[in-house]
Amino acid sequence: MLDFLRTMLVMVELELRRLSHDRTEIYSRAVQPILWIVVYGPIMSGVRAIPTGDIPYTDFITPGVLIQSTTFVSIFYGLTIVWERESGILKKLLVTPASRYATVIGRSMASGVRAILQALIIVPVAFLIGVRFVPNVLYFISALLIIFFASGGFAAISIVIASFMKTRERFMGIGQAITMPLFFASNALYPVKMMPPILQEFALVNPMSYVVDAVRSLMISGDLSSLPIDLLAIVLFDVIMFGIASVSFKKIIE
Repeated sequence: MLDFLRTMLVMVELELRRLSHDRTEIYSRAVQPILWIVVYGPIMSGVRAIPTGDIPYTDFITPGVLIQSTTFVSIFYGLTIVWERESGILKKLLVTPASRYATVIGRSMASGVRAILQALIIVPVAFLIGVRFVPNVLYFISALLIIFFASGGFAAISIVIASFMKTRERFMGIGQAITMPLFFASNALYPVKMMPPILQEFALVNPMSYVVDAVRSLMISGDLSSLPIDLLAIVLFDVIMFGIASVSFKKIIE
């Protein structure tokens, strides 16, 4: 168990070292979600076409945009895996005595570091334009932890994609094709009940829906009635994706 945890922490430390030398990617990828909150949210609030109850529309979409941004970062984390395969780093990693499962979880959770940094850029901007967050530090920390662990599951998807896509160009196309449907077929921008029936069914199995709902409950509404179900769904998603990624990890260098 100690070796398992040590391997995971080494992967996370590696990511922290990488980010300490180059933080440009984190800043540049924060531009799009900030535009969603600063431009799209206020415009749609004025239209009043989407029923969000007592929650202002900009407040409603802030968790969704935040999760979309961190999911984008996590899924495209696989580009690092592809680069490490091309440079031969992965071959060296696979011949070490470290557990493959621990390595996969560690690499996946390393993307959670990027996700947290992304969130810490977006949240202050949302606060400055008037988004009302629940004034509870414990809730805020819990939301960040959910983002961190959920990002690991989405990063595991990127590892699976990297095991089939041999070039970074192909990987980028597949990553985009996965991220946007997850975003638009979730409760990130509108309530699920507004979707066509077939999309409502997809939203029920869309992991992003549960992550958004959990973070929205903690950061915006303060209603935690659905939080246990959301957490269970996130845990199942992570476990399943970590298992699949562990099986496909060796195929990355084949």
